[in-house]
Amino acid sequence: MLLYRTLTGWMLKTATGLCFEAPPGDRLTTREDLYDYLNSLGKDSTASDLPRTLLAPIEAQEVWAAGVTYYRSRSARMAESQEAGGGSFYDRVYQAERPELFMKATPHRVVGPEAAVRIRRDSKWNVPEPELTLLVSPGGKILGYTIGNDMSSRDIEGENPLYLPQAKIYDGSCALGPAILVTQEALAPSTGIHVKIERAGADVFSGSTTLAEMKRRPEELVEYLYRESSFPNGCFLMTGTGIVPPDTFTLLPGDRVEIAIDGIGVLRNTVDQL
Repeated sequence: MLLYRTLTGWMLKTATGLCFEAPPGDRLTTREDLYDYLNSLGKDSTASDLPRTLLAPIEAQEVWAAGVTYYRSRSARMAESQEAGGGSFYDRVYQAERPELFMKATPHRVVGPEAAVRIRRDSKWNVPEPELTLLVSPGGKILGYTIGNDMSSRDIEGENPLYLPQAKIYDGSCALGPAILVTQEALAPSTGIHVKIERAGADVFSGSTTLAEMKRRPEELVEYLYRESSFPNGCFLMTGTGIVPPDTFTLLPGDRVEIAIDGIGVLRNTVDQL
């Protein structure tokens, strides 16, 4: 099932392609029984069309992120921070038992489909990071999956690893959507993640990976995140990226970023500057 957030509330798209409006109310995506609840909605509801305008599928959740969960990300982070003396940090995180976890965004910093993600004015090297993103309940249960774009200022992070929050957390630094795939099944390792960046109508970068390339299991990342922190509203957890553009590439205002994950959909955003 795919759960969409619209201007008038939540809508559910079933496996048969029918769309139903969810009953009004807050905290729908914090329900521990979300799958069973949504599965019962279509029985007494009237099907309707999905609107063209969609919002980020987030309510009051924090957005967190995991880093260096793919070998490609580990290599890129080591290269960008080598001169600052932080290159070995990322290799050690990749090999360590404990994952890297950091705060990414509060709801007001998150944008949805077709909205503008942003790059910092004080950064000269910016990239999107396409990531499978988990919807996690207050009790630590993985309720579903969505697409995330973890916008990153690589030159700021590379200058000093302690600058990570400035490289990662700012208005418009995170995009989620277009829907939450609500399922009781874990995603297959063969699930593909794809990104394409367009500039002035031409493709300037594209790449793909699969979940099979991800070193850490989603359940492992959630367990570490919830060890000493409570999430009364649940949270979204971005699981890291395995697609990194070349060092010669940086995003520019006006670029269009398209991220697709098998079974979830396509998240499209334009790029603007703060």
